[in-house]
Amino acid sequence: MKCGLLCLMVCLNGCSDAGQEQEIFDLVISGGRVMDPETEMDAIRHIGIRGGMVAKVSKVQLLGDETIDATDLVVSPGFVDLHAHGQDVVSNRFQAMDGVTTALELEAGAFPIRQWYHRRSRALINYGASVSHQAVRMHVLGGMLARSESDGTFSLGESGDDSLYRSATDEELDLLERTMRQELSAGALGFGFGLSYTAGAGHAEILRLFQLAGSQEVPSFVHLRSARDFPQGGRVGPFQEVIANAAIAGAAVHVVHMNSTAGGAASEALEMIRGARQHGIDITTESYPYTASASLIESPLFDGWNERSVENYRSLEWVETGERLTPETFDKYRRLGGWVIMHGRSEEINEWIVSQPDVIVASDGIPFSEGRAHPRGAGTFARVLGFYVRERQALSLMEALRKMTLLPAQRLEHVSPAMACKGRIKVGCEADLTIFDVDRILDKASYDMPDEYSTGIEHVLVAGTSVVKEGMLVEGVKPGKPILSHFALSGDENESTQNERESD
Repeated sequence: MKCGLLCLMVCLNGCSDAGQEQEIFDLVISGGRVMDPETEMDAIRHIGIRGGMVAKVSKVQLLGDETIDATDLVVSPGFVDLHAHGQDVVSNRFQAMDGVTTALELEAGAFPIRQWYHRRSRALINYGASVSHQAVRMHVLGGMLARSESDGTFSLGESGDDSLYRSATDEELDLLERTMRQELSAGALGFGFGLSYTAGAGHAEILRLFQLAGSQEVPSFVHLRSARDFPQGGRVGPFQEVIANAAIAGAAVHVVHMNSTAGGAASEALEMIRGARQHGIDITTESYPYTASASLIESPLFDGWNERSVENYRSLEWVETGERLTPETFDKYRRLGGWVIMHGRSEEINEWIVSQPDVIVASDGIPFSEGRAHPRGAGTFARVLGFYVRERQALSLMEALRKMTLLPAQRLEHVSPAMACKGRIKVGCEADLTIFDVDRILDKASYDMPDEYSTGIEHVLVAGTSVVKEGMLVEGVKPGKPILSHFALSGDENESTQNERESD
């Protein structure tokens, strides 16, 4: 009797289950080691994706029209790069092969913002920019950028442009401030400052713009002034300027590439940043995992190099040929213009910075569309995971992923609603995901051969669309979306903004 009742119950339960249709997803990522820094999940899970969104994260197998077998692979939120100068098709391909799903131009920024976004309306990965103080300044003060009718592409200006060196008049400063405010309405994610490249922008000008940023509650992304501008402050003087500005203005500030700015004073500089944060200042910083930096040789950054030693010139590598410079070739290439790599930082300090849990990973990658480039545009994220996590054990895998995903997303989420769902694996968020082999991931780009794809990145999804599949780029897809500030207008500019522009 008991056996009969048990068999009847099993039959009824089985019939009931059979009568229910199992949920089918557009895509299932099956059996991967899902690592989400926000929840600290590190477990085998199955992810169901529908309409480009994460629809389910499950302990049990799911059904999908398509399945990616992620067995023995890590499934991470897509990497978010806050500092990517390579905003072109070629650079995006290297970035995607390095696991990047969102690449933002926040240090140098762009101008005009609306035109910049329009030019990138179909992209492989997500994109966005701050408004460039430097470009707006050259526009307002009548510099070369304005005369050449810039389309918003990357520029550091040239040392012969006096708009970079002279102080703004009161009228020009009013227009500068008004223009930067207007650009927020076009979607700019904050203000980008290249203080080493704008010698004429005095402390009062920068403080005033920090006050504008504070009133608008947008972050400022700052390339600090050179240490030579602070003869009594040394390497930490430039940090003190922006920390003081942020405290006075109640503004958020992000210090870019602290590794190249702080150099041997990295520990002291990071202590200052942490102290400011403990006292209520919204300040963050970043680094890239290389001992050499890069810039345009014709820019103001190289002013005053005529009296340098031969060894200083030898530390410079002309990107196009790989040759080390001499005083003669320095003068030649400065007249010609182009990218130069600056060698000389300590690997010991570099590793220490990379290992710090609150220093965001960002590439500072320069465009590959112009030819050879610094390898950081192709290998930053794989280098951290392969070299510093796996080989050097300088930090844990979860710590590294947090620095590549959640922390950069949190830096922007108060100004861009889209970023509240980036850097996470979360139901209801777009499926921006990077799937990699933790035992194989490694950068392959070098100073000698910078245009090499990273290895070990098996799949990269942007809004649920594969841009990298089985370790290969997917051709013909452009799922990247604009990352806009909440100020962005849904349609055309409103009447008051239009009138203000026309009056300018």
